[in-house]
Amino acid sequence: MDSELIRPDETAYRLELTAAQLKIVHTALKTLKDDLGHEERDVLHVVTSVLDKLPGEHEIRAISLDHELHGK
Repeated sequence: MDSELIRPDETAYRLELTAAQLKIVHTALKTLKDDLGHEERDVLHVVTSVLDKLPGEHEIRAISLDHELHGK
């Protein structure tokens, strides 16, 4: 049964996102990161590692949800 488990550093899932989805995911992870306490260091580490894989703050801010969702 252990042979079916995902190893700690193994990629578990690949995900394609639209620009709007990317902005929402980034915002949600930043909010979660800001809300984590000292006793949740392991979760904070994982959230930070995911955020590090996403485009930077400048690129995320440049995404306009109005434009992406409504073409405005």
